[in-house]
Amino acid sequence: MSVNETFETITHLSHKSMAQASSLGDLNLRIFERLAARHVDAMNLAVEHSVRLAKLATETHDFSSFFKDQVEATNDLSELLFNESKENLKLVAQARDDYRAWFEKILAEMSAEQRKDFFPAKKAAA
Repeated sequence: MSVNETFETITHLSHKSMAQASSLGDLNLRIFERLAARHVDAMNLAVEHSVRLAKLATETHDFSSFFKDQVEATNDLSELLFNESKENLKLVAQARDDYRAWFEKILAEMSAEQRKDFFPAKKAAA
């Protein structure tokens, strides 16, 4: 292999590696954005629950109804958080599938490159 061929190979591998790293970065960013949105939704639920409890504390005049309403509010929050957890599991499963697809694509590209390098097309006779 000549020096020029070596430099071409290194340049090709560098460009390929940068493209793969960039595509992984894009995938990570998309997944992070989805996770951040889910986190914001969960935080909103907690804030809404806190506001609801504060209203109960200021508007309720007897302890037994206050306690009953608190339990009801906590049960509602638990149900909402359970649903959020289900959605988060779906998101994580989707992220797993996205990473798997990315990895399989990279492996397929590498395999194709290897086949091309080891089994070059036959040159036409001059």
